[in-house]
Amino acid sequence: MRLKKYPKKKHKIGIIGFPMDLGADRRGVDMGPSALRYAHLENKLENLGYIVKDFGDLYIEGAETQVIRNPKLKYLPEIVRSSKILARKVENLLNKQFLPLILGGDHATAVGSIAGIAGYCRKNRKTPGVVWIDAHADMNSPETTPSGNIHGMPLAVSLGIGEKRLTRLNGFSPKVMPENVALIGIRDVDKQESVNVKKYRDMGMQAYTMSDVDKQGIPRIITRVMNDFKNKVDHIHISFDMDGIDPEYAGGVGTPVEGGLTYREAHMIMEMMHDSGSVSSLEVLEVNPILDTKNETARLAVDLIESALGKSTLFD
Repeated sequence: MRLKKYPKKKHKIGIIGFPMDLGADRRGVDMGPSALRYAHLENKLENLGYIVKDFGDLYIEGAETQVIRNPKLKYLPEIVRSSKILARKVENLLNKQFLPLILGGDHATAVGSIAGIAGYCRKNRKTPGVVWIDAHADMNSPETTPSGNIHGMPLAVSLGIGEKRLTRLNGFSPKVMPENVALIGIRDVDKQESVNVKKYRDMGMQAYTMSDVDKQGIPRIITRVMNDFKNKVDHIHISFDMDGIDPEYAGGVGTPVEGGLTYREAHMIMEMMHDSGSVSSLEVLEVNPILDTKNETARLAVDLIESALGKSTLFD
């Protein structure tokens, strides 16, 4: 199967750190952005020929200074506040012809990043698409969540499901249509959450479990996703939760789940997306240095970013 080509993308990369760990119960992913930088992210991207500007980390209030007012939406006010700022930053980078690279933080980061991307697309008559790589579907709502953790809700929020202060961020909802979303690698979905997944799959969303990956293989899946998006989508965003990868290769993550993507499968996703010319923005999330060994997961995350942005085995 042959991938259709997108136009060549931007050569400027703007890095934003979003050290959020309010979306989950386990602490430590707030140090993810620092861990990726420590793994020589900027130098490696410059070696690929990009102009790179690191805009630093956004400030986020820690859990210690806050009170949980709603156990079904933990830390909602601060997540809304900081997500609005992230959305503005991402949209501004796109306006200045940067490719935004967002470093999380937990996956609640995506609430703000996708809001900014969707805002830019809306104003420029573009259609956004999202490739969501994750062990989890992140399609809970306040009604279905067993934990109240907002990092289990960002894809639902982007599709218009859930709390209005999140879904209406940037003034409109939904941010992305179901037929322009693909989930890859899911294997840990809450019972009630699965109802949302099935409903939106019936509305055109692509959802590939690890069983699908085993049966079909990554090349077939990514070819199908990208060729489908080619006719409908102008801006493709990759949201890569590192727990999508098996803990054998990425043990330092917020919520590890056995049976995930292999090292090569993860790289193949990124390599194929780059080869299609499809990457317009990218976020890498849920690296937890506290649970990591010698920064191995952060180094893998940087390697994957390189693959998405053009690193190849041979010189072209």
